[in-house]
Amino acid sequence: MAKVKYYYDSETLSYRKIKRKKATTLKYAAVFLTAAGLFAFLMVFIASQYIESPKERQMARELQNMELQYELLNKRTDDAFAALENVEERDNAIYRLYFEANPIPTEQRRAGFGGINRYKKYEGFDNTKLIAESNKRLDILEKAVVVQSKSLDEIAKLAEDKEKFLEAIPAIQPISNENMTRMASGYGYRTDPFTKVRKFHYGMDFTAPRGTPIYASGDGVITRADSQSTGYGNHIRIDHGYGYISLYAHLYKYNVKVNQRVKRGDLIGFVGSTGRSEAPHLHYEVFKDGERINPINFYYGNLSAEEYDILLKKASLENQSLD
Repeated sequence: MAKVKYYYDSETLSYRKIKRKKATTLKYAAVFLTAAGLFAFLMVFIASQYIESPKERQMARELQNMELQYELLNKRTDDAFAALENVEERDNAIYRLYFEANPIPTEQRRAGFGGINRYKKYEGFDNTKLIAESNKRLDILEKAVVVQSKSLDEIAKLAEDKEKFLEAIPAIQPISNENMTRMASGYGYRTDPFTKVRKFHYGMDFTAPRGTPIYASGDGVITRADSQSTGYGNHIRIDHGYGYISLYAHLYKYNVKVNQRVKRGDLIGFVGSTGRSEAPHLHYEVFKDGERINPINFYYGNLSAEEYDILLKKASLENQSLD
């Protein structure tokens, strides 16, 4: 039961009951509710600052997990860069060096992206720097992989071209040592067998019996197999590509025809003594970019070091040629 309060009235000399006005009651109620509201707000504010809600705890865990994932991603990116750097080093120091291609500078391999800010969309987050930096490293890694991939494609093409080049150039002796009687004359000034005048001999003469097999000294295409060139008699010309042409003269007969593709070592004809020739032999010439060069430099494909040394000494003798 509510307590009843009294006050002493001096005029009537008696106690009177205190009656609270409604306005006062409402005022007290309003003050109480306001104080209670402020207190509740203060408690909620304090709780929000120092006590995490379930949702906040979940978001914190997700954020922590995201940071961990980015750290793992950066670690894997470091590993990928390390592996790529190993390939790049071999690419520059071995592959490109061997095939005489210019190394790719690091600045080109690790170039970033200029112009607009590609990472602006990551701004405004709590971990903006981490997110942007991770994406930037991935972009650089992706570009470096593309550069390396193109480099390896280039190396593969160079290797293929070099293999074709090595197969094409005239690199073997056109008559085997077993069938050759002797190396009669080399490249340089020799005595003409008909005029006895000293003049330049542009090929090498290999003495061998009539009908001895003659072999293509490199891969190529037969461009001529006729007797329409003065002094050569029946002769064959092979275009090896890369500016190289080989010529085989004074043949007895052919084993190929024009436009036929041949491989190194294929039988193309037989030794004879047609044209301006003193005795059965093969006159052999090599052209590079239209100029006749010394064939002695192109026998590394089937001669040992000792055989090549003997051939070199014989070819250096200034004797009489056979044509």
